Amino acid sequence: MNPVHNLDAAFALIPEPWQPHRLASVNDYDVKVARLRGEFVWHAHPETDELFLVIEGRLTIQLRDGDVELGSRDVFVVPRGVEHRPRVDDGDALVMMVEPAGTVNTGDNPGERTAELRELPAD
Repeated sequence: MNPVHNLDAAFALIPEPWQPHRLASVNDYDVKVARLRGEFVWHAHPETDELFLVIEGRLTIQLRDGDVELGSRDVFVVPRGVEHRPRVDDGDALVMMVEPAGTVNTGDNPGERTAELRELPAD
């Protein structure tokens, strides 16, 4: 049986920004949660789309041809291969992401922001 997770409890366990944690797995996909703050790095995921669901706060997904502004409860999918940079201008954004298992957070631009996926304990 899969564990039950509460989003408020999950985000309370993630104090640092840009550190994705696996909340659940569905078939070959990971459901990840992260606290986002400031700017991330420009990157793309050549092999997969990336779904962002903002739980709380505001998130800008910068694209080379314009920005996408997301608020609480907004969903946006970055298509595979599209270069993007998530940015939070004020405070933190609490975000859920869905992408294939093994997808690296920095995609095709590894560096100091590349983070190992962490596991959340069951509630």
